[in-house]
Amino acid sequence: MKLTVVGCSPAWPNPGGAQSGYLVESADGRLLLDCGPGVLQRLRAAEGWPRVDAIAITHLHLDHWGDLVPWVWGLQFGPAAELPRPRLFLPPGGGETLARLGEDLGSRDMFERTFELEEYADGTAFDAAGSRVTPHRVLHYEMLAFGFRVSDNGATLAYSGDSGPSDALPELARGADVFLCEATLLEPHPEGGVRGHLSVAEADAAFRASGAKRLLITHRPAERPLENGYEQVYDGFELEL
Repeated sequence: MKLTVVGCSPAWPNPGGAQSGYLVESADGRLLLDCGPGVLQRLRAAEGWPRVDAIAITHLHLDHWGDLVPWVWGLQFGPAAELPRPRLFLPPGGGETLARLGEDLGSRDMFERTFELEEYADGTAFDAAGSRVTPHRVLHYEMLAFGFRVSDNGATLAYSGDSGPSDALPELARGADVFLCEATLLEPHPEGGVRGHLSVAEADAAFRASGAKRLLITHRPAERPLENGYEQVYDGFELEL
């Protein structure tokens, strides 16, 4: 399994950065975890038009799915018109959400005509692009949001998506080879009583509780540099698991 960080900016993009998009490649296919603004152009710069077998979206905040919109135009009218439709895995209710948005952006069925839409369920594993993916619901304000546990050929990547601290995170990353975990906040705070993101200390605590082998920090604003001792990904980061 190979991980390539296509984009890792938080809700506001870092200078020159793309937002959330993580490409997982195995012998049997290519799976994109999230597809935020800037991800499609980064993929295009590498290969003309990305040949991706499946896309899995953790939640429907724009910085995690926004580039599905230009992907529609590329498949319906542009350079990807002759390519197979990628499978698109969405949170429960995601198909109807995209249909409603499509009514304003173009047509109600614009996403359905571009992708093979499927909705996943919390804790129920599904196969995507040769990998086994298990979604775990995480705490992200009032949003229905998930992290993904991706396994292939004996290797496991855990990806937090966007999450506040909860018991779900150590379970998501339990014994994983790599825990790719967001840490947006400068320091822990209650955010009005509803949590949606982690500090580095909270990400590290979840990592240590999980028994995962390696922690990679992501979704971190450029204005909040990490102290020494933590490993942070960047756009273009690659790792063989």
